[in-house]
Amino acid sequence: MSTDLVLFDLDGTLLDSSRIIIGAQELTAEAHGLPHPGLDRGFAVVGLSLDVALAELFGDAVPAPELSATYKSIFNGLRGTAGFEEPLFDGIPELMTTLSRWPDMTMGIATGKTLRGVEYVVETYGWQTLFAMIQTADNSPSKPHPGMIHQAMEIAGTRPGRTVMIGDSVHDMRMAKAAGVKAIAVSWGFQPAAMLIEAGADLVARDVSDLAPMIAAALRRPVPAFA
Repeated sequence: MSTDLVLFDLDGTLLDSSRIIIGAQELTAEAHGLPHPGLDRGFAVVGLSLDVALAELFGDAVPAPELSATYKSIFNGLRGTAGFEEPLFDGIPELMTTLSRWPDMTMGIATGKTLRGVEYVVETYGWQTLFAMIQTADNSPSKPHPGMIHQAMEIAGTRPGRTVMIGDSVHDMRMAKAAGVKAIAVSWGFQPAAMLIEAGADLVARDVSDLAPMIAAALRRPVPAFA
């Protein structure tokens, strides 16, 4: 039987990882004697696969694989240290619990993180049984290519009309549009709502509490009575 599929981005959507991402970018730039181009540019590349993001951020003065190796080492060193926490946004644990109880619905992740990075988050928050598929930069082209969503739909055995992508970046919105699925933007992430609307967002959540009814509306299904 076909199922509804709800895909979530991680950074800036479920996870407030702004401090560790920008910190790792800045320290990577310092390690290679490069200027960091500022917060706006730093946040603009979040969601892209790491090689692509760093190439856009710093150009080609240093080979992207070399930059990526430095970034990964720095990021992993910062993880778990004071000032570089990666908390869930307020209301996300409750949302995940609510959605996990909806009938005929599958949840997945579509992120520019590596699988190793996603597994750390999943284990940290006890989400091992929550997501039926994890699409990452390791097994798909970088956003906004629709490959992550296409693969997730194939695994779920569903179609575009029954799929929603939720994210905080223009890369998420463009990926959703390229795959022909509904795009829900969140306004608490790393990019302004106006940019997300311009990139194709069908709906914009101003608060986590907006997401459950928006998901139901996008999938043309009622909100369960317990939600």
